Amino acid sequence: MTTETTLAGPAFVELGLAEPILRAIADAGYTTPTPIQAQAIPQVLAGGDLLAAAQTGTGKTAGFTLPILHHLSTRAAAAPKPGRPRCLILVPTRELAAQVEESVKTYGKYLSLTSMVMFGGVNINPQLKALRSRVDILVATPGRLLDHMGQRTVDLSGIEILVLDEADRMLDMGFIRDIKKVLAVVPKQRQTLLFSATFSDEIRTLANGLLNNPKSVEVARRNTAVEIIEQSMHRVPQAHKRDLLAHLIKHHDWQQVLVFTRTKHGANKLAEKLVKDGIGAAAIHGNKSQSARTKALASFKDGSVRVLVATDIAARGIDIDQLPQVVNFELPNVAEDYVHRIGRTGRAGATGSALSLVDDEEMSYLRDIEKLIKRSIVRVEIEPGFVPPAKADLMSEERPPRPPQGRGGPRQGQGAGRGGNSSGSGRSSSAKPASAGAKPAGGRSGAPGQSTQARKPRPPAALFAGKPGSRGH
Repeated sequence: MTTETTLAGPAFVELGLAEPILRAIADAGYTTPTPIQAQAIPQVLAGGDLLAAAQTGTGKTAGFTLPILHHLSTRAAAAPKPGRPRCLILVPTRELAAQVEESVKTYGKYLSLTSMVMFGGVNINPQLKALRSRVDILVATPGRLLDHMGQRTVDLSGIEILVLDEADRMLDMGFIRDIKKVLAVVPKQRQTLLFSATFSDEIRTLANGLLNNPKSVEVARRNTAVEIIEQSMHRVPQAHKRDLLAHLIKHHDWQQVLVFTRTKHGANKLAEKLVKDGIGAAAIHGNKSQSARTKALASFKDGSVRVLVATDIAARGIDIDQLPQVVNFELPNVAEDYVHRIGRTGRAGATGSALSLVDDEEMSYLRDIEKLIKRSIVRVEIEPGFVPPAKADLMSEERPPRPPQGRGGPRQGQGAGRGGNSSGSGRSSSAKPASAGAKPAGGRSGAPGQSTQARKPRPPAALFAGKPGSRGH
């Protein structure tokens, strides 16, 4: 939960939460709810279904965990049965699952309720052992939950409250079929809460079939970037991005920076490059084991690693207060993902900065992003002191896929099913090169992936042509 406050909002003590929960909130040092909490908590306490839109960093997790803890602790429960939870919280990623269950434990520490987290990529045996005991609140990713359902080790017939958190991302990752399988076995008479970063048409369609006469809460305008984040970009060829990023980290003495890459392979290569340059870095993505991801995130939070390189999907659930700097090493091919990325800085009323490194072939993505956020991202010249390496870093496999007719490609992970978090892009690996002699839309000779040595050489100064501009907005 963030420390963001409202000017005239209620205090937690005015929301009607049970005393043990208020005591736990006070222990955590909070007195005033964030806007999403102030609006969502009373609605959930009222007992009806809820459709809520709130972007990352707004405190939405506590917006549903607090009233759920209140309900379960004050309602009479049926005779508890092992592996038969009363509340199910579905989330898209392991990191978010761990974060949500941590929130449940933090605010429920003075209650007798029990909880567990369930996700793939780890040994299933500890989960089987936990399900042999009483579980009130189950936080799960869809894939591993279906595994347990198939083995009949979990019983969802007693669900009183169902939560879909980051529902938009679950749709992007292809979890809709898994969600429908879960819905088929949970009781029809239940309270359902759906949280999403945006109210897209797909989310509204899902809500119409899932929720019963829901209340609606929206604390951020649809698909807008956080206003207080300073956004800028450098125009730079793909082959020089790694060296430029290392230069920027050292030049600005960035101590904590989250860097987004398009692919898992790109995340690994970039982290390795930074380590070779003497910069502490770690990569986090779907192919990493859960223990490796947890270790990398912990090292980033405690400052022993300065740079965390992540793919979009792996970064879901990363919750870091006052993260000062986000870098888009490559622009996403879905404009909304840019909003998710930069929303990881500028939290809790703090200022933040988001810098994008943009190759010529990514300019169509940039135009889509600027159209979505209704503002221009400031073009900034490369700082003096950076000299491009004599030998270009030929990152042919990392070149962004060129979108058809200048538009973004499919949503990431679309159609990927339960394996949706295995890739940072919906179609990068299947992009086909242009036919021989054809000139691509970007105006550059050669197809994506063609060696830069085949292009006509340009003087170093021309490599970094970008419109100078003030960083002020």
